[in-house]
Amino acid sequence: MSGTPRPASGDDGGRPPKVPSSQGRPPRAPSSQGRPAKAPGSQQRPVKAPGSQGRPSKALSSRARTRLAAGTLLAPFFVLFTVAMIVPVTYALWLSLFTEKQSGLGFDGPRTVFDGLGNYAAALGDQAFREGFWVLLGYCAFYIPLMGGGAIVLALLLDTALARARRFFQLALFLPHAIPGLIAALIWIYLYTPQLSPVVAAMEAGGIGFDFFSSEGTLPSIVNIALWEWLGYNVVIFYAALQAVDRSLLEAATVDGAGNWRIAFSIKLPLIRSSLVMVLLFTIIGSLQLFTEPLILSRGSGSAVTSTWTPNMYAYSAAFERNDYGLAAAASVLIALVAAVLSFAVTRFTNRKEARP
Repeated sequence: MSGTPRPASGDDGGRPPKVPSSQGRPPRAPSSQGRPAKAPGSQQRPVKAPGSQGRPSKALSSRARTRLAAGTLLAPFFVLFTVAMIVPVTYALWLSLFTEKQSGLGFDGPRTVFDGLGNYAAALGDQAFREGFWVLLGYCAFYIPLMGGGAIVLALLLDTALARARRFFQLALFLPHAIPGLIAALIWIYLYTPQLSPVVAAMEAGGIGFDFFSSEGTLPSIVNIALWEWLGYNVVIFYAALQAVDRSLLEAATVDGAGNWRIAFSIKLPLIRSSLVMVLLFTIIGSLQLFTEPLILSRGSGSAVTSTWTPNMYAYSAAFERNDYGLAAAASVLIALVAAVLSFAVTRFTNRKEARP
């Protein structure tokens, strides 16, 4: 016998065992796009974008909550603006298109009829209404330079390093603005009245005679009341704007040898240009609304102020003395149009100057 061992029963003669495969086919090669073969029964899941948390509903709800919060906060403003501005202006426009006329014999009483632009033509054709705008023009010629110039000078003085007791002077200048215009006008009527006013008595003792209620003294008297009321308010606005100026610019100008006047007019005032424009705009609009001071002054003895001295007084007289509400509404709309045109002109002019190099 040879010494070679024989294979056990069941062996394949020493051949390597076969690797089982599905139906004897070789395994599938990877796809051309490099995607691995899906396992049986598995479902492909969408690939999430980087940074997305897969919660669009929560992001949408957060955006909706933000809009809801903004709408809730803005709703009171829009409600108040609609009630106090849109509704009155719309009603005035509607009222200005109607007038009251008597019937042929006058037995039926007045009837409200559509008049179109008749009230506007009547207001523009009334000499008293037109003269009111000339009065406003003279008032603005005195009031705006004194108000703007005085407020700027006082604010610059408060902003200087040499100023002392700034809080006291701010309060002292602003305090007259806290007094209602009606009370302020009554105070100054007392100070303008002879035999009552210590101011008039002191002027007469010094040989200065001036009648504040005369035709020549009425306009300066009203300008003085308005300055007393509004000067401190504009000083506070200008002073707050000056406090926001970068102090490093002022220090650099001082190092370069610039004096106080050069710093004030070459650095400070150009940097608070927006505040200057805002005050000018508000002053023009307020001048067109001049009403309380001349109305109270007209109650004084011997006053030259008439019931139609300003356009606002003309509208007030038409409504509550002549009961012509259509004419009063038309006059009010015309005043608003003039204010809008002037506001647009001032804004356009200042924007053009800022756009120039």
